[in-house]
Amino acid sequence: MSAQHELIIPSDLSEARRIQSLVEQVLQKWGYSEHDIFAIKLALEEALVNAIKHGNQMDPDKKVHVRFAVNDRQFEIHIADEGPGFNPDDVPDPTDPENLERPCGRGLLLMRGFMTHVEYAPPGNRVRMIKVRADSQPSS
Repeated sequence: MSAQHELIIPSDLSEARRIQSLVEQVLQKWGYSEHDIFAIKLALEEALVNAIKHGNQMDPDKKVHVRFAVNDRQFEIHIADEGPGFNPDDVPDPTDPENLERPCGRGLLLMRGFMTHVEYAPPGNRVRMIKVRADSQPSS
């Protein structure tokens, strides 16, 4: 059994915060830990801001499509914007000493660091992220 939600929001940062609040409520109902909820919300914020600012260029006529599912084992979310897309391999590594002062790439790094799986679908305007619950992973 799982909970599934699908929403379409305008390119508005306040709508992104509304999505974060909804996701947090759903995760709490499913008993996710505060640590997992924090990780998911942070990655979600970065992905939504990227879609709104970089993908849709803050164009109020463009939409962001959000679809997520939660179950007792994992959280999965798909976010798509209406922008031209990008190649994530072309984004400079923010941990490289020559890029430490540059603001680009940090959000992608955070998303990869806080989620179990992150992938982009061509042309790069769709991202899929998965977070496996910390308490459902097999211990080593």
